[in-house]
Amino acid sequence: MFRKILIANRGEIAIRIIRTCREMGIRTVAIYSEPDVESLHVRMADEAVCVGPAASAHSYLKIDTVVAAAKELNAEAIHPGYGFLAESAEFARAVNAAGLVFIGPSPEAMEIMGSKTSARRAAVAAGVPIVPGTVEPLVSFDEASATAEKFGYPVMLKAAAGGGGKGMRLVAQSSDLRSAFETAQAEAAAAFGDSSLYLEKAVERPRHIEIQIFGDQHGNLVHLGERECSIQRRHQKVIEECPSPINDPDLRRRMGEEAVKIGRAVNYTGAGTVEFLFSDATHDFYFLEMNTRLQVEHPVTELVTGRDLVREQFRVATGERLSFTQEDIDWHGHAIECRIYAEDPANNFFPSPGTITHLREPAGPGVRIDSGVTRLSEVSIHYDPMIAKLAVWGRSRDEAIDRLKRALDEYEVSGITTTLSFFREVVKDEEFVSGQLDTGFITRFNERRAAREVETNQVESDLATIAAALSYALQRQRAAAGQTSTVNSRWKMEGRSARLRSQGSQGSQGRKQ
Repeated sequence: MFRKILIANRGEIAIRIIRTCREMGIRTVAIYSEPDVESLHVRMADEAVCVGPAASAHSYLKIDTVVAAAKELNAEAIHPGYGFLAESAEFARAVNAAGLVFIGPSPEAMEIMGSKTSARRAAVAAGVPIVPGTVEPLVSFDEASATAEKFGYPVMLKAAAGGGGKGMRLVAQSSDLRSAFETAQAEAAAAFGDSSLYLEKAVERPRHIEIQIFGDQHGNLVHLGERECSIQRRHQKVIEECPSPINDPDLRRRMGEEAVKIGRAVNYTGAGTVEFLFSDATHDFYFLEMNTRLQVEHPVTELVTGRDLVREQFRVATGERLSFTQEDIDWHGHAIECRIYAEDPANNFFPSPGTITHLREPAGPGVRIDSGVTRLSEVSIHYDPMIAKLAVWGRSRDEAIDRLKRALDEYEVSGITTTLSFFREVVKDEEFVSGQLDTGFITRFNERRAAREVETNQVESDLATIAAALSYALQRQRAAAGQTSTVNSRWKMEGRSARLRSQGSQGSQGRKQ
């Protein structure tokens, strides 16, 4: 086993890796940019080295600097985490060329699956169904137009070189295609340095379901079941579950077998995730893409299978066989994860950087927090705004939801705006509770919330009108009662005076007599 590794990442994933390293007796080296000098992952690692200024291009993405740091501090391997250089074949080659071990798949597998078009070709060759569309990058707008007409609208334009929602546009009709094509090209070029696009027939209201796979250097390849990742904003996941609320063992088996086929097609080693689009209407599923790294949402798979995927990554990277076979994998209970972002959900999830002035994280049975921050941590504008992941486990999905509600209520963060308020509403939503999920969930959720607000405002307006009318009627009633009281009082006073006058007159007559 390794004696020392460098973690080419930051935040919660760096801390997640450090924790398994401590259990395994592996020393860790953290890298950090200048503004990250006080970050939690830097304090938790055994050693740390600065790799540059705030900009990722000059620090976390600087391949030669990161490799040199590993060599200088005598690390034997590099774990890339996810994001940054995790899916860079160039980085993996540089690590290997320096005589170090890259904890991940081969550069060749990363290159094939890193391009969405070559990944689609690999899926076709393996006999795995793909969403109807192109398997080569589009060469022009005219080709895009002809292809869209061939498959029929709506269609989806996607960046060939990347993911995460960058360079992706849904096109509902031909009149929108040119604008979407040009915008997607520009966005893809800015995000990935490659403006290539491909086109797919849009699957309406699909579920986004992914399969976790794991391979070793001895040809063993297994899957660890599915994760439901349909709740997304801007094509990026915010809530994940294992298993999917569909919870169909036969579907899990079939999707798992197809995912393993993809892995075998590229001689995959280590942790990887094969993503599918699934149609509730037909129960058909289509290969979407493959992520050649550990996923953000891996905790839900760990909670349900009881397997430490990071520990397994280390074992496989040192040449050991997988510690389990397909028959050894069991799924117990249900896990749900919320990605806690420093974003304002009321303002289209706009980033909310700043200093965390107060932090209370939930705890208790079945609750797991993978966090990269503490009180007084600075959430930078330079990096991804995710500050933590809240994952819960229950014996059933209903129990997991109840536990998630409790954990969200316990979670307190001040100084920045987070997505906690959004999750507190989602877990009470009827569609979520019933498991009616697809990639359009958040859009419909926001529409339902807006409708409720309109209804609430209307009710409040109606109540205000009724209250005003009642107040006016009461005032009139009191005014009328006041007038009557005045008349009655005058009548009584006149009567009293008349009696007094009468009594006075009788008295005078008596005295005269």
